[in-house]
Amino acid sequence: MKKLLVLVLIAALVLGLAACDGGGTSDEEGPHVLRIGLVGAFNVHWYTIQEMVAEDNIQLELVYFTDFSIPNRALDAGDLDLNAFQHKMFLANDSATNGYEIQYIADTFIAPMNIFRNPARISTLADIQDGHTIAIPSDPTNGGRALRLLEAAGLIVLDTPDGQNPTVLDIAERIVAINIVEGETSMLPHMLPDVEAAIISNPQAMSAGIITDYYSIFREDITGPNAANLVNVIVVRTADLEEDGLRARLFEAIVRAHHTERVRQVFADEYQGALVPVW
Repeated sequence: MKKLLVLVLIAALVLGLAACDGGGTSDEEGPHVLRIGLVGAFNVHWYTIQEMVAEDNIQLELVYFTDFSIPNRALDAGDLDLNAFQHKMFLANDSATNGYEIQYIADTFIAPMNIFRNPARISTLADIQDGHTIAIPSDPTNGGRALRLLEAAGLIVLDTPDGQNPTVLDIAERIVAINIVEGETSMLPHMLPDVEAAIISNPQAMSAGIITDYYSIFREDITGPNAANLVNVIVVRTADLEEDGLRARLFEAIVRAHHTERVRQVFADEYQGALVPVW
């Protein structure tokens, strides 16, 4: 009887010590608070992901920005744990320009660019005439993408090979003598009433109530050779993947939740083709 009592006491002591030091699992139990940076208000699929990862003891905080230049800076500085607002081409350019040590961990969707009309001035692409003005993004990657779209629409000819990012200086010919003005991405919806047309990212357009089916007069082909570079991604700090196994597992849980049929259905219900899932 005494021997049994001693064994019970020893077992209780071991369990008590394990509880004090976490038994090697306290880090795994959570809840783990992760902050993800998003741009624009039209990110409703993240509400579903937020709900799903709560089952993995992850409290996912959605942090919204209006300026495309900030989320990568905030992630690199450690103010965010992830972000999801950019395509691969934007990420590569922004990281190279600013020396960010960040990388993508998952594909999400592709958002075909559109030439959106000002319905008070034009109705179709054919209505664009000499002297009309089209607004495009001012950042190098999306600005170059917009110029490619104007070329595909038959409005300009560029003097740059495929795969090279053009600027307005690379316009070899204006088939229609349009004026091109540049604006920060978040400002383009506000510029549309003052121009004939604008090329606006679909998330920004939706956030501003610019409905693709009504406003779009020309849509980007997302099956071309450059399409892979236009896929939007989830991005994290490289150091978090290399040095912290737990954080990598938390990121994997978020990716798993994103890459589900449940989230795909949210895309179908809410975005109606403006954002196209690629998983």
